[in-house]
Amino acid sequence: MVLGLTALACGAVRAAEAPRVMSLDQCADQYVLALAPRASIVGISYRAADPDSYLHAEATGLPRRRATSEAILGAAPNVVVTYWGGDPLLFRTLSRGGVKVVQINEATDFEGVRDNVHQVAAALGQPGRGAALVARMDGQLARANGAWRGRPAVYLTSAGYTAGSGTLVHAILQSAGLHDAAQSSGFARASIERLLLDPPMALVLGFFDRYGLSQQNWGPGRQGMMGSLARTRAIDSLPGGLLGCPAWFAGDAVQSLGAAAQRR
Repeated sequence: MVLGLTALACGAVRAAEAPRVMSLDQCADQYVLALAPRASIVGISYRAADPDSYLHAEATGLPRRRATSEAILGAAPNVVVTYWGGDPLLFRTLSRGGVKVVQINEATDFEGVRDNVHQVAAALGQPGRGAALVARMDGQLARANGAWRGRPAVYLTSAGYTAGSGTLVHAILQSAGLHDAAQSSGFARASIERLLLDPPMALVLGFFDRYGLSQQNWGPGRQGMMGSLARTRAIDSLPGGLLGCPAWFAGDAVQSLGAAAQRR
């Protein structure tokens, strides 16, 4: 009983010592929900509980706030975490007022993800939690390494985009042993003609859990053909919650691809 009360007291002290933190967008929400003591979170975005939010369950019960100066200053955070840009003037105003603004950077590889996690964890005074997330991700990468043995694959989103070199998706495919067969670097509109006339050996689908195959993206005459191609050539369908943020749970996507290889 005494030990339990002591543990509770120590936890309360640590929460009191932690900086008051607020996240301004859905990606920042994931970092704050995973790294900050719950009692120190004074605000999360309105998208934190959406189905494609990786940690949507953890968002329950926390205050939702808009990324406006009034909402931020009203919450009185010590640290603000952001990914999707924001108003530079607002951030300068916050910095002058003693609020630390932590920018999550775009990451095109897993080293960039590691840097993001360590940066946010350090700003929140939680380096141990950050190290644990990175270790979890690295374990997933190690277990799935080379699973597909160089099999060519094309990544395809429900909106008709693909991803080549210079993207985190490219790194995800490579980590699972897939050869990214995209015809261009970065994110680009997929060629419907090329996909139908010369179908790739394998497709990795992204965001189909949320949007499906939208007729407005593919056109009424080709939606059925693209649906058939997705069903027959897809080796895995990665949920949007794993793909919309350069974060440690990109390791979950690699793990999913590795498990798909084991089922073949």
